[in-house]
Amino acid sequence: MKKILTIIAVSFAFLACSEDNDDNIIPAPSQVNVSFNFTHNWDNTLINSSNLTTEIVTNEHGEEMSMARIRYLVSRLELTHSNGQTYLFDGYKFTDLSDETTYNFTPENNTIPTGTYTLKFIWGFNETDNVDGAYADLNSASWNWPAMLGGGYHFLQFDGMYNVNTTAPAPFNYHNGTARVSTGVFEQNYAIIDLSTEIVISNNAVIEVKMNIAEFFKNPNTWDLNVLDTPLMPNYTAQKMMQENVSTVFSVGTVTQ
Repeated sequence: MKKILTIIAVSFAFLACSEDNDDNIIPAPSQVNVSFNFTHNWDNTLINSSNLTTEIVTNEHGEEMSMARIRYLVSRLELTHSNGQTYLFDGYKFTDLSDETTYNFTPENNTIPTGTYTLKFIWGFNETDNVDGAYADLNSASWNWPAMLGGGYHFLQFDGMYNVNTTAPAPFNYHNGTARVSTGVFEQNYAIIDLSTEIVISNNAVIEVKMNIAEFFKNPNTWDLNVLDTPLMPNYTAQKMMQENVSTVFSVGTVTQ
C-alpha cells in the first residue's frame, strides 16, 4: 500500500512539474502579412491626384510654385525586428502622384513575425540595381536616365512652375538620378532612408509612409529656384544637394491592422 501511495505521489509531482513547464513556454510569434501605403503632403496639405496640378505652394526660399508632375522610385524596402533580424522585400516601387493606384506596394514576400520593427529603404536604385534598360515597365514609362549622364534610371521627376504670383513665372525640372562628375565620370547618388520610428506589428498590417514634398527644398539645403531651376540633370552640385535633401522627406505614418 505504501508503494502504491509513493507511486501516486511521484506521478502527481511529475504532472505538476510538467504543467509548470508548459506555463513557462513562450509562444512563437504569429506570422502576418505587411504592405505599404505611400501618402504625400506639402507640410500640412495633403497632395494627391485631385489637387496636384491646382495647389499653389510656397517653398522655404519664398517662391510660390505650382506642380505639374511628381514621379519617384524607391527600392529594397526592409523591416528590422527589435531582435536584429532583417526582412528584405523584393521589388521596387514606382509612384506617379497623378495615379493613386501606384500609391500602394505589396511585396511578394511580405510575411513576417509579429513584433516591433523599424523601416529603411533605398531612394532610387543602388549601384547593383541601377542597370541601364533592365526594367521593361520603367522603360515604357520613359524613366530612363540618359547614358551621357551615367545611365540607369531616374529617382525623381518633379516638374512645375515657380514665381507663379509674378508677371514672369518660369518652369523648373527637379530631376534626380546618377551624378555626373565630369565627362565619362559618374557617381552613385542614391540615398539610404533609415526611419527610426518604431512600428509595432501585431496583425496583418498596412504601414503608411509619408512623403513631405516641401522637404526637397529646405533641409539641409534651402533651394533657390531662381538659381537652380533647369537643367539640373547634368549639374553635379544640384544632384548632390538633392541627395542630401531627400534624407528628411519621408516619415512613418499610421499603421493600420
